[in-house]
Amino acid sequence: MKTDIILCGVGGQGILSIATIIGEAAMNENLYIKQAEVHGMSQRGGDVQSNLRISSEPIYSDLIPKGGADVIISMEPMEALRYIPYLKPEGWVITNSAPFVNIPNYPDMELIRAELAKLPHVVSIDIEQMAKDNGVPRSANVILLGAAQKALGLEYEKLEAAIARVFARKGEAVVNANIKALALGHE
Repeated sequence: MKTDIILCGVGGQGILSIATIIGEAAMNENLYIKQAEVHGMSQRGGDVQSNLRISSEPIYSDLIPKGGADVIISMEPMEALRYIPYLKPEGWVITNSAPFVNIPNYPDMELIRAELAKLPHVVSIDIEQMAKDNGVPRSANVILLGAAQKALGLEYEKLEAAIARVFARKGEAVVNANIKALALGHE
């Protein structure tokens, strides 16, 4: 088993939380894991990207080459397009459909949708609205993780257990909100 994942979005959208949950779940499946440090602005508004590699065999590099990613998980649709050159021909893109317009010349969403539609495997959902509608407004990133679960090749229960461990110090309400968000995305 080997899965190369690119996580991308805008600072403040929860990319590090997704990476932490995936890493925790992978370690509990006794898999090897490598993560390149997050590149980009860590404060809200700047683009953020991270390489995450999980495998049943040792991993020697933490960087994913162009054409090597199995999955792109993107909190922002334009950011998904930025990393398409890294995606394998049969790879998956799981992205938020709602843009985070943080630049004055943000591309037309119809153009972004048209580019994404050219790919063989795309899941695009409005995670922000879904999170608000279901009472978990701070867990949109975990909804996206739930939507990506099958493409990641990790057991759902392992992700759920990882959420419980990662968010335990924040209290039961936060854990329950994130487990609910994971289930919403998984549906």
